[in-house]
Amino acid sequence: METKITACKNCEQEHEVGFGFCPHCGQKTNEDLTVGVLFYNTISNYFSFDARFFKSFIPLMFKPGILAKRFIQGKRLLYLHPAQMYLFISVVFFFLYSFKVREASQSVDKALQEINIKSNDSTSILTNPVVFDSLAIKKLSESLKEKQIITGMNDEDLQKLDSLINNSANQDEINKSLSFDFSQKKVDSLIASGASDEVILKEIGMSDDAGYFAKKFYSQILKFYKSRDGGSILQSFYDTIPLALFILLPIFAFLLKLLFYRKGPFSHHLVFSFYFFSFLFTVFAIILGVNYIWEVPDSIDTLLILSTFFYLFFAIKRFYGQGWFLSFFKTCVTTFVYLIFVAPIAFVFILGIAFLFY
Repeated sequence: METKITACKNCEQEHEVGFGFCPHCGQKTNEDLTVGVLFYNTISNYFSFDARFFKSFIPLMFKPGILAKRFIQGKRLLYLHPAQMYLFISVVFFFLYSFKVREASQSVDKALQEINIKSNDSTSILTNPVVFDSLAIKKLSESLKEKQIITGMNDEDLQKLDSLINNSANQDEINKSLSFDFSQKKVDSLIASGASDEVILKEIGMSDDAGYFAKKFYSQILKFYKSRDGGSILQSFYDTIPLALFILLPIFAFLLKLLFYRKGPFSHHLVFSFYFFSFLFTVFAIILGVNYIWEVPDSIDTLLILSTFFYLFFAIKRFYGQGWFLSFFKTCVTTFVYLIFVAPIAFVFILGIAFLFY
């Protein structure tokens, strides 16, 4: 009797007729795509993800290191994949954080606009800016108080005068701190006259033989000078963070590999890092979410953040199976190197990228 052969519609591999599922890829052999099938597959995939997520969430939060340990032991279908869990939780965290970023961006823009307005008002009133000396201010105030009867000024008038002088002195300090390292009057006149960016950039200080990054840097300075839009830089900075974390997470795994070089291949340390960063994002997301509902004392937020160190300690102890002292020591080394060296360098790098491409 001749055996009938058919081909799978998914993987196109041949197999005998009669199989309910393809022996090569597992797809159903005779399932027509109907509305019912479409929704069934969608819902089944969703609840499969949902069930594995909740089976993984409790161990992730309350059993440090257990998910990573079970994953490398081969128990990989019962729990959510480490990369999948990291992506899901990070999306939730950055969604919540986007509201804070929007508020911070608006606050920065508002502050810069207010400072710019005050600076312009000060410039228009004082053609020759006065440099206030704190000792001179004090002597002037004491002299006026001693001669209060002669001048006819009452206590309220003296308080108003003190406030005016101090505000002027503070404004002078603000103008100094916000000054650019070029002639702002010349640049303002060039902008007002409609001069080209090339001319203005030379006035700012860009050389003729400047390379790509130098030109980009000076162009961004001019862009910021024209708009004073600090909120866009802040927004660009936060937008760059998720991408940067894809680099920072493997660096964290590499540090673990150096400290536990005999404890499995790099992929094992990467699995541990995925789960640990998932825990971090979960804690931060909870802090943000709760603070949106009511204001939590800063001391509690600080304690929650500090608790992540002890979570890492217990996770390392359980996952790598070393002694308590050695686990604590390596946790301290990992945290110190990552926070003191890796994180600041990453911060400066992200800030530079955000400024160059905002």
